[in-house]
Amino acid sequence: MLGSTHGTLTTDSRRARVIACGEQPSPVVHGRPADVDDLDVSGRPLYADVPDLDRFFRPESVAVVGASDAEGRPNTGITRQLIAWAERVGARLHPVHPTRQSVFGIPCFPSLADLPEQVDLAVLLVGDPLPVIGELAEAKVKFAVAFASGFAETGAAGAAAQAHLATAVHRAGLRLLGPNTNLNAFEKFRDDLDGPAIALITQSGHQGRPVFAMQELGVRLSHWAPTGNEADLETADFISYFSEQPEIGAIACYVEGLKDGRSFLLAADRAARRGVPVVAVKVGRTETGARTAASHTGKLTGADTVVDAAMRQYGVIRVDGLDELQDTAALLARARAPRAEGVVVYSISGGTGAHFADLATAAGLPLPHLSAPKQAELHQWIPEYLSVTNPVDNGGHPVGDWRGRKIIDAILADPEVGVLICPITGPFPPMSDKLAQDLVDAAEQTDKLVCVVWGSPVGTEAAYRETLLGSSKVATFRTFANCITAVRAYLDHHRFVAAYRSPFDEAPRTPSPSFRKTQALMRPGQQLSEHAAKQLLRAYGIRVPREQLVTSAAAAVRAASLVGYPVVMKASGAQIAHKTELGLVKIGLTSASQVRDAYRELTDIARYEGISLDGVLVCQMVERGVEMVVGVTHDQLFGPTVTVGLGGVLVEVLRDAAVRVPPFGEDQARGMLGELRGRALLEGVRGGPPVDVDALIEVVMRVQRMALELGDDIAELDINPLMVLPRGQGAVALDALVVCR
Repeated sequence: MLGSTHGTLTTDSRRARVIACGEQPSPVVHGRPADVDDLDVSGRPLYADVPDLDRFFRPESVAVVGASDAEGRPNTGITRQLIAWAERVGARLHPVHPTRQSVFGIPCFPSLADLPEQVDLAVLLVGDPLPVIGELAEAKVKFAVAFASGFAETGAAGAAAQAHLATAVHRAGLRLLGPNTNLNAFEKFRDDLDGPAIALITQSGHQGRPVFAMQELGVRLSHWAPTGNEADLETADFISYFSEQPEIGAIACYVEGLKDGRSFLLAADRAARRGVPVVAVKVGRTETGARTAASHTGKLTGADTVVDAAMRQYGVIRVDGLDELQDTAALLARARAPRAEGVVVYSISGGTGAHFADLATAAGLPLPHLSAPKQAELHQWIPEYLSVTNPVDNGGHPVGDWRGRKIIDAILADPEVGVLICPITGPFPPMSDKLAQDLVDAAEQTDKLVCVVWGSPVGTEAAYRETLLGSSKVATFRTFANCITAVRAYLDHHRFVAAYRSPFDEAPRTPSPSFRKTQALMRPGQQLSEHAAKQLLRAYGIRVPREQLVTSAAAAVRAASLVGYPVVMKASGAQIAHKTELGLVKIGLTSASQVRDAYRELTDIARYEGISLDGVLVCQMVERGVEMVVGVTHDQLFGPTVTVGLGGVLVEVLRDAAVRVPPFGEDQARGMLGELRGRALLEGVRGGPPVDVDALIEVVMRVQRMALELGDDIAELDINPLMVLPRGQGAVALDALVVCR
């Protein structure tokens, strides 16, 4: 049975995290009932349904329930602000209050039923919005905003109240912003700024203030969505909507927690398909941050490594500070796609250039050496003893005359150069003023990105306030770090978009034959024996050693001769999690007598430990290769996730692993290997041969298929070790742990 949560789809109760009680909505995708092509193999959505929020941000009519003009009342200030906002957007505003004839001179109505027209938006200035929801339904209101707090952010009782509110909202057929939200959506935005705009989404209103204030620096903002507790409308809904708006160049988010991981990924996918950058601060890197965020908005922060990987998969640019959020979003909103990826650092001081180049190179920015002809051209205006390879040091004096502009134009004319960065560590008129003006003038004549770092802590200088901030072409920063972060995000984003192929387009829609083969193996709530776990792997085409399950010493000897010496013998039972620690593994057995002795010893240990066995595995011994681990775990936000890393004992010692959220393509699987600190082991070390990376990737992709098809049935799957053999020889799953849900 399928269900929907207003624009994103979920499956049955195992995946429904949003509406905790009451009826589940019918599945809708692209405004129509979902069909099989809209859902993946586990019944989850493949496309985000974009809510029509035009009437929320630009309503024709607004009702303010609980409106007031009594001095000293909190609702009075809110009512005043809403009246001013309604005038700006051209909406008719209707105060609603049972005992007032008028509010601020505007006729007031005793209830929603008494309104003279159907309204697009109702703002609820009431302590408990739940009783009003029925009235909104009868009045056929499209959108509502609930400011009231005391819901999921307060604990279990509040979460239950919020679940009831969400159910009532769905039954009413309206969309709700909040509860525990604020007035940010009704701010006054400057309408005198040009160019692509930033759309802002925040779960904490105050955390959006730095981005909102960028309007005073000439950066255009178009929308602000303060999502609060997200009982209904969530961050994902606004990302999907904003990515469709032609005036929006970037989406900036402050996220404390996600309501539903799948809906977030679908929204990020929609933005990636359209090339709209999403820049996000996501709280919850530490336990303290996660706990505080939960108490603020009542959200699941999720395992941070999974959140980080999921964002990276879909091109969401994660930054840590609000200053990085504003600078990175501003650059991505306003800058065109790069003509080339080369970055040149240009300064009036060799020390400044070297310092910046060090930091930029360490951050991964490409700083190519300029060609010999280009260096010769620059030396027409720069003394020969100064370096112009990159960074380019002009020594200072050429900046003060006609030579300064010539140098800048020559650098920008290089076809290998896509970005010019000029760090100006402090004001030094006339040099810094002339340099700033030349950079602005050059930026107007080029389609390449020109960045300036104005390092003065004062920030009142005319060169900064008027010349640099007055330009819509120059990207101006105050710190080296923020400039480097933003430029790296700019290059990464456009590289990502150019190569992006949505994994949802290739996600399986129907179960594979492997899925049907494995149903008899599942044991709900139990751990499978190693023998059963390997049967599961084999059904999905993952290679395991030659082996036989035996129940007697004599059968073990016969099996060893068939498997081929040397052999490994292991106890197999559903209760065994760590066989090695219990002495239930014997390796390197080369004779029948060793096999008989090993069988007796394994069964004796199991009997002594009170472990029930389904038999003893006699296995082919596989020695030469690199031990890896590939697994599936269940994340509270995103559902099944796939992990790959160094295996064997190293998995617990080094914890060197990478994670992805299905579905993902082969390119993402290879990207996982690139994130491993120990990836050099796969390439061969100390004379060892490179291993079969293609076979490893194939295992990862087959495990992903298991995660997609069996994700609701498997709590944990752990192939460890997966022995990756030398190139061309494949990979073998030597052991496996499967715990069913």
